[in-house]
Amino acid sequence: MTSRPQGAHRAVPARASVAIALALALVPFALAALGCASKGGSKTQAAGMSTTATTTEGSMSTAPAKEPDHIRVQHILIGFTGSVRGKNITRTQEEARVLAYSVLDSAKAGTSFDDLVVRHTDDSPPGIYGMSNRGVVSAGPPKEYPRDGMVPAFGNVGFKLAVGEIGIADYDPKTSPFGYHVIKRVE
Repeated sequence: MTSRPQGAHRAVPARASVAIALALALVPFALAALGCASKGGSKTQAAGMSTTATTTEGSMSTAPAKEPDHIRVQHILIGFTGSVRGKNITRTQEEARVLAYSVLDSAKAGTSFDDLVVRHTDDSPPGIYGMSNRGVVSAGPPKEYPRDGMVPAFGNVGFKLAVGEIGIADYDPKTSPFGYHVIKRVE
């Protein structure tokens, strides 16, 4: 009989393994319920199917944990008075929030994203940007921008989306200072 060194692991009974797996699967939801999710959360949903997990700050995509090296996104910027330099935007921050979520709902309901961009963006249509992830060499503007060369919320939402999925980056003075971004991953 071989002696096991002190501190060596014993086999875990099957019932305990199931309980541990269930507990680990619920950890992200428990943290979100306690308010431990990061500020500036995202809401995401693929057309026609729910792929979201609700948190206290929105929803988080269930896209794979490893973020892609390169993405292309199309976005609709909804600004408010003073948020976008050189633009005469007269809506309040609250009006911008309501409009952004209305546009998000329309996009999820199947309204053409291109049409929504033309009607609502405070950026230049078509609002399509390529981004390379951190640690990945960028193709360079205008084809692609490094993730850290964009406002943080733009990449934080964009890289979590699956192709065809739509999300939103809420206004935050540090991570999304120009307003609300309704974002669709196109590649």
